[in-house]
Amino acid sequence: MKRVWLMIAAFAALGLARPAKADPAADLKAFQGYFQTRFPKLELKDYVNGPYNFSANDRAQWKQILEFPPYSFAVDAGKKAFDTKFPDGASYASCFPHGGIGIAQDYPKFDEKTGKVVTIGIAVNECRTRHGLKALSLTKGELADIVAYMTSTSDGKPIHVVIPNDKRALAAYEAGKEYFYSRRGQLNFSCASCHVQAAGKRLRGQYLAPALGITASFPVYRSKWGNVGTLVRRFIGCNKKVRSVPAKPDSAAYRDLAYFLTYMSNGLPIAGPGARS
Repeated sequence: MKRVWLMIAAFAALGLARPAKADPAADLKAFQGYFQTRFPKLELKDYVNGPYNFSANDRAQWKQILEFPPYSFAVDAGKKAFDTKFPDGASYASCFPHGGIGIAQDYPKFDEKTGKVVTIGIAVNECRTRHGLKALSLTKGELADIVAYMTSTSDGKPIHVVIPNDKRALAAYEAGKEYFYSRRGQLNFSCASCHVQAAGKRLRGQYLAPALGITASFPVYRSKWGNVGTLVRRFIGCNKKVRSVPAKPDSAAYRDLAYFLTYMSNGLPIAGPGARS
């Protein structure tokens, strides 16, 4: 019961008190309005720069790193894998609208046939299994490279995640929102604890990125990882940091969390793949 009341308090702080019926559009307005009120000098499009909005020194170093982007090798490898024909002669391009080019801003999507949320990584794996190949790891490696390439073709396009008027889609959206605001693990932190309440503040020498715009740069190359990883890899890492048991990479929990969190950044430009410390 304590957890429920803590979550309700967090909703109320953002003006996201739960109505009788899910209202994603109202939530979006309240969510973006909260951050714009809290950081009035920050333009909406700049939220995709995450923690580098809060330190001139960190931003300068990050800009230097981007002169020779550490994710460029992943993009090249991803393009090569994306263009390679499957044994049956098909290709990734055959599984996506517009040949998979310039579509990353539309993910995650709700699949009316399965009633589930589909991230772009899961869509890549569904394409593979449909053509007789094994699914890849959803966290790093070849799949992260392919998604990095596909995301690079959407650079600058506004995020456009759709929540259709379907009770299953609305339920998935609500489940993602609940996950975002629910405290868990031995440290009793929620996603919102760090990326809403503490956004822009320092933790162990690093600035915490605001939740607004946080998905726009994924996949990202992290110096800590030494390679490119996906959004779900970050979810798993955050769960471990608060000493919680992570969900499975393709779980409904992470699909729905990505659905809610990315929808909250609708209108912001895709800025991925990105680089983070």
